[in-house]
This record gives sequence, structure tokens and C-alpha cells, in this order.
Amino acid sequence: MTYDVDEVAGLLLAAGGGRRLGGRPKALLTHRGRPLVEHAVGVLRAAGCARVHVVLGAAAEAVRQRARLDGCVVVENPEWEEGMGSSLRAGLGSLAGTGARAALVSLVDQPGIGPEATARVLAAYEGEKSLAAAAYDGVRGHPVLFGAAHWAGVAEGARGDQGARAYLKAHATEVVLVECGDAARPYDIDTPEDLALLTPGPDAP
Repeated sequence: MTYDVDEVAGLLLAAGGGRRLGGRPKALLTHRGRPLVEHAVGVLRAAGCARVHVVLGAAAEAVRQRARLDGCVVVENPEWEEGMGSSLRAGLGSLAGTGARAALVSLVDQPGIGPEATARVLAAYEGEKSLAAAAYDGVRGHPVLFGAAHWAGVAEGARGDQGARAYLKAHATEVVLVECGDAARPYDIDTPEDLALLTPGPDAP
């Protein structure tokens, strides 16, 4: 499908405080020599998102200072401690009136998901009613594409750490699953043991 590159905005949720990591904000974890949030923005851009909104919360000022987020719309979520749902609401709210017709939502703590898998989900975009998600061996994961027609419903149900889970479950028959198991590893960086999954070295998506 041919569409204007501004129709789909990348939406990166990067507000988490890393509670199980001893309070180390996930956005500032180092991956390939740079803050993890910077790497995640690079993945969205490499996948084809010309416009990227980044939701920050924990240590937002430090993230702004240390990460190169030039060209991004940075959204600060003062309610980040309530969980991912509040960040999703803030991010979708920031897209209102921008002309975006869909949001490609990714999480900062999944560095095993790169541009190839992200681009596959982006390619599922067909318009404001689009609803698609990456799947790993048939199991739904991230990133997730929400057409603008779904934003209000997603925001209404986004509470606590559930994010869009309830909405996606209620609309399961509408979700296009895009298999990405051959192109990405959907692990999360949640615990000190998971830090071993981060890669030292120069930054590159």
C-alpha cells in the first residue's frame, strides 16, 4: 500500500522506572553504547516511521540530557508510576490533531525487536481502522499498530500495567497478526539477570 509517511507515527513507551532493576529507569540503560531509548527510536525510524513520539516518565530530565532525541516529540507522563496504561494514554493523546492516522506502539525494554519485525507490522497499515500486532510463534506481542479509529477505545481501557491488552482481547477477531518469530526475539529487560541481554558497543538499530 502507498501512503504518506506521516500517516503512521511511531509511539515509543519509555517511562518505566525499572522497579525490579533497583529503580534504574529503563530508558537510560546502556545498549550498544547509547541509552536504550535512543536505540529504540532508531529502530522505529529504520522501520519507516518518519514521525516518532516518545513518552518519558522516570528521570525524564536526565533522559532528555543524555539521549539524542532530536526530531522526536517528547511527551512527559507525570502519572508514569500508575503503569504502562497511563503512558499509552499520554502518547495517543499527543497524536491528536497531528494528522497521524495510526500509531505504531513499541516498548523501550525490548531491544531484541529490530527494524525488520517493526517494518512488517508497519506494512499492515491500511487506514484508520487498521489493527495489527507482531506475533511470535502465533502469540501476540509488540509492536502493535492502532489505527486512529481505535485510539479512544484503547485509551479508555488503558489502566495500570495492562496497556491495550483488554482492548486487543475484546477485538481479537479484528487484529491482524504479523508473524515475526523468525526476525526478532521479544524478551523484556525487567530484572538484573536480563541486563545480560543488552549489548555493549557502538549504537546501531
